[in-house]
Amino acid sequence: MEMVQTVLLVVLVFFVIVSIHEWGHFFFAKRAGILVREFAIGFGPKLFSVKKGETRYTLRLIPAGGFVRMAGEDPEIVEVQPGQTIAVRLAGDQVTRIYLDRLEERTDVIRGEVETIDLERSLEIVMDVEGVRESYKVHPQAFMVSKGRDTQIAPLDRQFGSKTVGQRALAIFAGPFMNFVLAFVLFMVYIQMVGVPIDPPDKVMIGQIIEGRPAADANLEVGDEIQSINGEAIGGDYERMIALIGASADKLMQWTVLRDGQPINVEITPILDPEAGEGKVGISPSFPMRSASVGETISYAGKAMKNMTELILQGLKKLVLGDFVLDDLGGPVRTAEVTGQIAKQGIAQLTSWTAILSLYLGIFNLLPFPALDGSRLIFIGLEAVRGRPIDPNRESMVHFIGFAMLMLLMLAVTYNDILRLVRG
Repeated sequence: MEMVQTVLLVVLVFFVIVSIHEWGHFFFAKRAGILVREFAIGFGPKLFSVKKGETRYTLRLIPAGGFVRMAGEDPEIVEVQPGQTIAVRLAGDQVTRIYLDRLEERTDVIRGEVETIDLERSLEIVMDVEGVRESYKVHPQAFMVSKGRDTQIAPLDRQFGSKTVGQRALAIFAGPFMNFVLAFVLFMVYIQMVGVPIDPPDKVMIGQIIEGRPAADANLEVGDEIQSINGEAIGGDYERMIALIGASADKLMQWTVLRDGQPINVEITPILDPEAGEGKVGISPSFPMRSASVGETISYAGKAMKNMTELILQGLKKLVLGDFVLDDLGGPVRTAEVTGQIAKQGIAQLTSWTAILSLYLGIFNLLPFPALDGSRLIFIGLEAVRGRPIDPNRESMVHFIGFAMLMLLMLAVTYNDILRLVRG
């Protein structure tokens, strides 16, 4: 039962951070009047699909992100050429369906040979119907039907490329921005859950025990209050505790901890950390907490955003400079594994971790790498400077290559994650 609950929580975390990102794109695209054809979570084959209004909402197999497909971003409908025979269905005096195949099976339609057709500007079809030249107005939400697939037409004013630079930039930036908003809100929720440290602290407790270190083999537990080390009272002096441990590498130490109101004596020998040049026992501290005020909640959430942003940027810098090995990278498998481990620690820790993932997703998507939102914003910026857009075909090719490279990297790290799990 616990395993099922953990899996559901992992799925929920991924769903929330990806959905809020894509919702940002979706909401501001709709506000700009852009036709949004699909709102997708995941990539690859469809697992679930439902259409509501003009948009199809899909859940796809590969949980590596999502996308919002806007009209005009890619080739979308089959072009109709003059001389081609088609069938149209009218509602009132406007065309609502344009059929390109299986014409003999269509009922209540008008068949004819196309003379001219414009589905973007004038929304008009001129056909030769049994030797008579007929002109029909096309409804702005008419559908093109071909090979069993209905595709809504997109008049020019409903296409992504027809909107102003500002509207398009906002629709693209809104995805990462919503991740930042979610991260900030979740950090505030976390702070309300756990509170803020009492300053100055009156005691030091064990917040985490690292596996494979001396503390894991000693009779210590998370939540123990460290009262004294080698007979010296610690109180809330965390720095003194660190100094005593650091000076006692490979030396037996006598600790007294308070657990459930009872003092317990513990023997522990710190090991030498070669990098730090001092002793370590493998614990992280925790301090007495109190409820946070509204102002403190906002302030601490802002500090958490700042600190985590700096750490994320440091990691991305190593990635760009090539200062890493493949084992340093983690794909969806490792992220899901870590998320599952944190979910077992409680809802508070999972909330904090979800905030970090959301912040990371927002920052990562703003990188100027092809196929990411940052790259698309650069193309929009170049258009603003040049006064004219980049060739759409060239831009599409750049994004396609970037997407392919990201997928290859994703496959590599996922393969490495699976090997690591198999090897234990």
